[in-house]
Formats: sequence, C-alpha cells, structure tokens
Amino acid sequence: MKLNSNQIQDIIPHRYPFLLVDTIEDMEPGVFAKGRKCVTANEMHFLGHFPQEHVMPGVLIIEALAQVGAIAILSEPEYKNQIAYFGGIKNARFKQKVVPGDVLELEVTLTKRKGPIGVGDAVARVNGKVVTTAELTFAVGKSE
Repeated sequence: MKLNSNQIQDIIPHRYPFLLVDTIEDMEPGVFAKGRKCVTANEMHFLGHFPQEHVMPGVLIIEALAQVGAIAILSEPEYKNQIAYFGGIKNARFKQKVVPGDVLELEVTLTKRKGPIGVGDAVARVNGKVVTTAELTFAVGKSE
C-alpha cells in the first residue's frame, strides 16, 4: 500500500514544518511501514544546524521514523483519528550524517504490543546504507 503526503495527513496530525515523511512506499497496518523523506536545503532547521555545513539533526531523523511508525499503528481502524505519542527511545545510534540531497528510507516494524502501548524497531537508510537505528516505544491516545 502506497500513500502520498495528503493521505499521510489523513492518518497523522503533523503538518508543515513538522511533517517529516513525504511518502509511504509500503505498509501493512499494525505490522510495519516504509516511508521516504527527501531532504532539501530549504528546510527550516538548516538555518541553524549548521549554517556552515547543513546536517539533519538526529532528533529529526528519529521523529521521521516515529511518524512512519505512527502511520503503521494509526492505520488500523480501531486507532483512526487518534495520536501516537512517544513513550521512549532506546539504543538510538547515528552512523553517518544526513545532508540535503539525501533520500531517507525510513522503516519501522512493530515488534511488541499490549493494547495501545507498543514498541517498534526503527531503521533509517540512505542509498541502502544504515544511518540511524533505534527502538521506539509509543502510546496511542485520543487528542484533547
């Protein structure tokens, strides 16, 4: 199942400048999702990170992965119109920098679930090479 940016915005609440997923390339709701983020020099965080050498902040790579994971879980009918909140980040590793022109390949596989709480294994790649890995914990809830 492929999703464009408009379809993504039907699932998660993120909007500019914080929507960090351009497309979903493949997905099985409740199991996994694979997305893409095309990194450009026009993004606001590059104004200060860093002016002399644009490097995508690691926390934004983690956030992009979390958004892909949120799409995987929130695509299930029982979680429609809810929000996936961060519950934790474990073992985050950054193996190379991400710069404008890179296409982040984002993949999250949900590995544990107990009701609205779950864990996903997250991997970001550029040109097939791993740039970031992490274990993400989430909690699904209703927005207030």
